[in-house]
Amino acid sequence: MKTKAVILDEKAIERAITRIANEILERNKGTENLILVGIKTRGVPFAERISKKIFEIEGIRIPVVTLDITLYRDDLTELGSNPIINNDYFNIDINNKIVVLVDDVIFTGRTVRAALDAIVDKGRPQKVQLAVLIDRGHREFPIRPDYVGKNVPTSKNEIVSVQFEEIDEMNQVIINEKR
Repeated sequence: MKTKAVILDEKAIERAITRIANEILERNKGTENLILVGIKTRGVPFAERISKKIFEIEGIRIPVVTLDITLYRDDLTELGSNPIINNDYFNIDINNKIVVLVDDVIFTGRTVRAALDAIVDKGRPQKVQLAVLIDRGHREFPIRPDYVGKNVPTSKNEIVSVQFEEIDEMNQVIINEKR
């Protein structure tokens, strides 16, 4: 793969997180009944960073829960005959809570659809909102994020790669071209 462009550097990611945290607080009139649910893998550090920023702003810690959506994917057969699932991370009551699903990139909407199925299996939230760092378009489902760090129009032969220090040892968002 060939790197085409760096679309967010470390400072731009931090600014997007600050803006999204403020938008979440504003839309929900504070932190009451708020839970952040990070979609595994890179949605988790993104959710943790939003929670940290909300703590800096409000002085209140918002719980962050990891959601593994592997069993809910509609392409499960393409992942192998016996995928490894670990949903032990999801140990919080979401009934009547405001759940903010958090993921790094939204593309077709299939991951979010799977996450919504998983959330419904865990309980009945008051409402579910969606926060993403990058919206790259090309939706296959009628799903639109409530909070977006950056809209990045892409072609289908491009790959948006979010890199977080916690996983990738650097903070940036790049576009790669398939060869």
